[in-house]
Amino acid sequence: MSPPIQTVGVIGAGVIGASWTALFLAKGLKVIVTDPAPGAEAKLRDYLQEYCCAVPNATVAPDICLNNYTFVKDIDPYLGSVDLIQENGPERVDFKRRLFAHLDAKTPPHVLIASSSSGLPSSTFVTECTNKPARILIGHPFNPPHLVPLVEVVPHPGTGKDYVTAAYNFYKSLDKDSVVVNQETPGFIANRLQAAICAEAYSLVSRGVVSAEDLDKTVTSGLGLRWALTGPIMTNTLGGGGDFNHFMDHLGPALKSWLDDMEVNKFDFGSEEKVDDIKKKVNGWTSQVDLKKVEGDRDVLLADLVKGKLGQAGK
Repeated sequence: MSPPIQTVGVIGAGVIGASWTALFLAKGLKVIVTDPAPGAEAKLRDYLQEYCCAVPNATVAPDICLNNYTFVKDIDPYLGSVDLIQENGPERVDFKRRLFAHLDAKTPPHVLIASSSSGLPSSTFVTECTNKPARILIGHPFNPPHLVPLVEVVPHPGTGKDYVTAAYNFYKSLDKDSVVVNQETPGFIANRLQAAICAEAYSLVSRGVVSAEDLDKTVTSGLGLRWALTGPIMTNTLGGGGDFNHFMDHLGPALKSWLDDMEVNKFDFGSEEKVDDIKKKVNGWTSQVDLKKVEGDRDVLLADLVKGKLGQAGK
């Protein structure tokens, strides 16, 4: 049995790494953080001062959080004292291959090593790990990790089942809602779904079917509200009167005709003209919006929603 996870090493303190750090600290863990970027230490402290207090169901007060992490230039001397590593480096195979070979060689074999990679399967960058690659996997959060519960746990073919279970249970202990992706696939699950809906959204806006603002409103005032509570499959089941078979039999032919039209009119990411046009249309709207306020309002409502869901799950 591996020791309980009490100290986490966070590699990379950008948007994702800083958010992970806020979550870990608010849940009572010690954190060792490293990031070579200029000014990274000050930026992280500013982030934690602002966001540690926003973590739903935090178990530690914000002032204690700020005293429970250490920012280091070199994490190597601390690798023997961490119980888990959460990596948040650049989304480049060459970078991750070198980094994970180093981490695998320098950490005790029981230490779980998770990457926040948003699309690169770990099988592409564990190729030079010779110590214990079985403890390496993907722990991909949905941004921002300190608020959004989803974590995709994605093992590579050589990941040990015990480590998959350990990762799942660790994230669960932080009130994360983990899913295990049984087969590696580029982009995993959430980003593939997001890519599919965004591609159609870009098509509709670029063709002038709907404005960018009204496209978003269609999601936030309709689809998104339902999907926050019941995902697409459960929503379809409920839409079929509690019978998924009825839904498929009733709306399946219509879905096919819509998908056929979507294929004909799919957005061409390879067209510079199309890409420039969608940029112009989106920026024409968002340039008139206070994006900092939008982000702040989103985070407040997200935290309330997550707290509500956690309370409901506890009943």
